[in-house]
Amino acid sequence: MTNTIETNTMPTKTGDRAAVDLSIVDDPDRLVSLDGVHNFRDMGGYTMGDGRTIGRGRLFRADGLYRLTETDLELLDAIGIRTVIDLRSAGEIEQYGTFPFERHPVAFHAMPIIDATWRDADIPEFEETEQGEIDFLTWAYRDMLAVGGDRFAQAIHQLAVPEAAPAVFHCAAGKDRTGVLAALVLGGLGVDHAVIVADYGLTRAGMERMRAWVETNHPEMAERMSETPSFMLAAHPQAMANILDGLVAEHGSVRNYLATIGVGDAILEALGEALTA
Repeated sequence: MTNTIETNTMPTKTGDRAAVDLSIVDDPDRLVSLDGVHNFRDMGGYTMGDGRTIGRGRLFRADGLYRLTETDLELLDAIGIRTVIDLRSAGEIEQYGTFPFERHPVAFHAMPIIDATWRDADIPEFEETEQGEIDFLTWAYRDMLAVGGDRFAQAIHQLAVPEAAPAVFHCAAGKDRTGVLAALVLGGLGVDHAVIVADYGLTRAGMERMRAWVETNHPEMAERMSETPSFMLAAHPQAMANILDGLVAEHGSVRNYLATIGVGDAILEALGEALTA
């Protein structure tokens, strides 16, 4: 059965009455199956605003690449990854390490979006309910855009560099910092917001895969996850819909928002060229 969602005549809004086919989001080939990384996904196959399609194998989003095994690295070599953008904080990188670029050369860029994880920062109180998840993620992503907009811009500039692709960007879980950057990239290229929200929603399964893996292979990480409020581990699609709708309400479109942080038409055109080459 074809998976569709109802969206409004404005292509920049998540609420349009024309049906959007979301079957491309659920393509099982989107997930790159790895041993130590659980949310490594191909962002190809999505239709941009100009009608072109993002190529497969050009851009990926992921969780913590410091956990890659030797077998995983052989697969990434076969994919031909040229650029790795690490969105984690300096403290996370120091504590856990990075993609092993010294052994497997890539253009590696550390571009921390936030200076400290939410577990280590003062945040408002949220209930551990579904609405609490939505409220927390919406607050967190808006805060991330407010404090890290220029850093997201730097990452997009780097992805648009000629010969940067195939590229991957990641954080710890591939959910929050990665999710917002993915939304900005796809939104800036004119991908329908319903597709962006559905793509973000795939992270729920990624979090389940990670939980299963840490229980068996990483007791210390499992303990950290068990001590983390449930709303911090959520990936509720409504939160991403709220973010996109907010950008449209304030700026008219994601592309217009990106212009305010220094990502203009020329960069987005270069990015589109790189991802359709």
